[in-house]
Amino acid sequence: RMFHDDELEESEKFYVGQPRVLLLIYALYNTLVARSEMVCYFVIILNHMISASMITLVLPILIFLWAMLSVPRPSKRFWMTAIVYTEVAIVIKYFFQFGFFPWNKHVDYTKDKPYHPPNIIGIEKKEGYVHYDLVQLLALFFHRSILKCHGLWDEDEKGDSSSNKEDTDDELSLTGGRRGSSASLKSVNLAASVESIHVHFPEQQTAIRRKSSSSISQLSHRSSFSSHRSKRGKCHGISGIRRTNCKLCAIKSHCGLCCFRTLQVYMPIRQFFYNLIHPDYSAVTDVYVLMFLADTVDFIIIVFGFWAFGKHSAAADITSSLSEDQVPEAFLVMVLIQFGTMVVDRALYLKKTVMGKVIFQVILVFGIHFWMFFILPGVTERKFSQNTVAQLWYFVKCVYFGLSAYQIRCGYPTRVLGNFLTKSYNYVNLFLFQGFRLVPFLTELRAVMDWVWTDTTLSLSSWICVEDIYAHIFILKCWRESEKRYPQPRGQKKKKVVKYGMGGMIIVLLICIVWFPLLFMSLIKSVAGITNKPLDVSITITLGGYQPIFTMSAQQNQLKSLDPSEFNDFLRSYRGNTAALQFLEGYAREDITRADLEGNSNSLWTISPPSRNKMIQGLTDFDADFTLVISWTIQRTLEEVYPYYIKAPSDSLAKPIKQLLKDCKWENITVSLVKNASEEWWVLNQLGKRHKTSHESLELFIFSDKVSPPSLGFLAGYGIMGLYASVVLVIGKFVREFFSGISHSIMFEELPNVDRILKLCTDIFLVRETGELELEEDLYAKLIFLYRSPETMIKWTREKT
Repeated sequence: RMFHDDELEESEKFYVGQPRVLLLIYALYNTLVARSEMVCYFVIILNHMISASMITLVLPILIFLWAMLSVPRPSKRFWMTAIVYTEVAIVIKYFFQFGFFPWNKHVDYTKDKPYHPPNIIGIEKKEGYVHYDLVQLLALFFHRSILKCHGLWDEDEKGDSSSNKEDTDDELSLTGGRRGSSASLKSVNLAASVESIHVHFPEQQTAIRRKSSSSISQLSHRSSFSSHRSKRGKCHGISGIRRTNCKLCAIKSHCGLCCFRTLQVYMPIRQFFYNLIHPDYSAVTDVYVLMFLADTVDFIIIVFGFWAFGKHSAAADITSSLSEDQVPEAFLVMVLIQFGTMVVDRALYLKKTVMGKVIFQVILVFGIHFWMFFILPGVTERKFSQNTVAQLWYFVKCVYFGLSAYQIRCGYPTRVLGNFLTKSYNYVNLFLFQGFRLVPFLTELRAVMDWVWTDTTLSLSSWICVEDIYAHIFILKCWRESEKRYPQPRGQKKKKVVKYGMGGMIIVLLICIVWFPLLFMSLIKSVAGITNKPLDVSITITLGGYQPIFTMSAQQNQLKSLDPSEFNDFLRSYRGNTAALQFLEGYAREDITRADLEGNSNSLWTISPPSRNKMIQGLTDFDADFTLVISWTIQRTLEEVYPYYIKAPSDSLAKPIKQLLKDCKWENITVSLVKNASEEWWVLNQLGKRHKTSHESLELFIFSDKVSPPSLGFLAGYGIMGLYASVVLVIGKFVREFFSGISHSIMFEELPNVDRILKLCTDIFLVRETGELELEEDLYAKLIFLYRSPETMIKWTREKT
């Protein structure tokens, strides 16, 4: 070896011999050191998410619009700004913790009010008010120490002094001219102030330097003239006219100073964004896929946590809301805004316009922060720090902002060829690409947007044709590559692993689809079902259509559940009845409710005398039929009329349980009319009660069917036949299309080698990106001719020999 050091070799052996836990700690520390600026960004964003105030809002905005856009790294000025700002914020928060401030006297009352001014500013009194600020300051100092260790802390100042030496000389001469004159900056007029600002653009350095030198001489001339005039006025006195002129000059000088200071702030910002849009060197990258994934995650958070972005919707459920044909306004607004930003981002990516991306980044950063921390708390009536879903959405959006800043800093790729899932030919890309194409309207929307924002001579139908051919050829290429990796020798039967693996999986899948409704409806209530106990049980008895003779209801403590001993006795009473036992298997003890109804009617009998006489005649005439109605029509006699067991299904129609009624006989009840001096009412009593009571009463057992959870009610509501019609038949249609009509696609499916066709599609994408639109038309015509000519297709897709 050319270089050998025993000490370094011993150090390496010592390091390798350390425990793995210690090596892991070393690796984590090295990762922390290598990405210390990301640690600072994370702590700053975390501090803002928890504090959510105007004091902590400044640094996150500076991160996304300054630090992450700086090339090659954030400058020393940014880190000093962050450190000083954090220190000032800590002092301000500490100062306002004293109790003599008026808003600190009612902290418990105002701490949860989102629009309370101290809460918005961030100066409210609270426990641990400065913890995260101290962690933020510690992270910033840690990063500064790392930059100093690597000699990067003062690198920006050295680079500026060496690269802009001539500009510095010009500025020094200008400063010397200003110091040499006896006049101060107040004597500099507006024109001199504007011209004295040096802004060096790459393509205009010579002209601006000439202008700078001329402005120096002009400034020196005007400064000496003003100095001479001021001396003369001081020695000889000033007349009224001269005093007026001096006032005007002072006003002009004051305006010039204000404009000068404004330009001192404006021109560096303008120069920063100009250099960002027109870089000397560009390390082109493509992180659109990661930005799209971040937006997709935010989209999912909105769908499943939309209640966090609306008012009085903390307990809302999107599935139950949609099943009731209700679209929450907060959900609709958030979805449209998120989808709109995704479309705009796609358009900027296809147009490759960095300036548009910068403008979009600035608008989005200010808009999202203003909406999340000033509008949303008022809408939801709770602070942002108390809204976990909104915090998660904001954190993912910050990841998107960071990726967008990285994309702006590096520049867009010069060529966008195909889908990001088609870069490799393996099973993972194959299944992901096919899943991407199965999403409704996603493929069509992407194709139309690409056609709108890409320079091309093809019509929309031709564009879609090329995209479809490319997708089809890519799928075939993946299958051909898999056949090369796992070749099948000629004359050898398929292995059992392949047959039982693929075939068995398809068989199980088809069986599950066929029997899915029965399995779903069986398990949805037995496994995930919720007990639905009755809240009110009412009995109404009517004789022959006359005034009801008995009305009674049971609520609350009159509705009782069976204890274990009563439930076991109940089951033993039907030991020999097979039909009853089969029915009882579907019910547990908590599904049964015993209703104790008072035998005395809760209302007086207010029948008219003529109707009373007619009813008496009908009851005494045994040759005529007389009906007794207990929610259903039965014979007029009172024997076997009372349904002891009632089934309360998930719908609104309650039915008697015939399996539990011995020999299909119902219970007997006695009916008697009790008269008072001027009032009368009916009294009913059940004869065969399980729980013997001394007073007249009725006893009723209610079996409540379990109902599906609210989140699955929209699916279970279709029933078994509805699920078969809406799910199984639809899936069966797609499966049938896969197994039938194969013969019509043989000439396009059975292609041994698709490399040449794939290369032709890629060439179309390439010439389109380079602007060779005439060549794009020629290659497209060649592709169409290839699919129209089976003989040419056979020649193009032969295996290479």
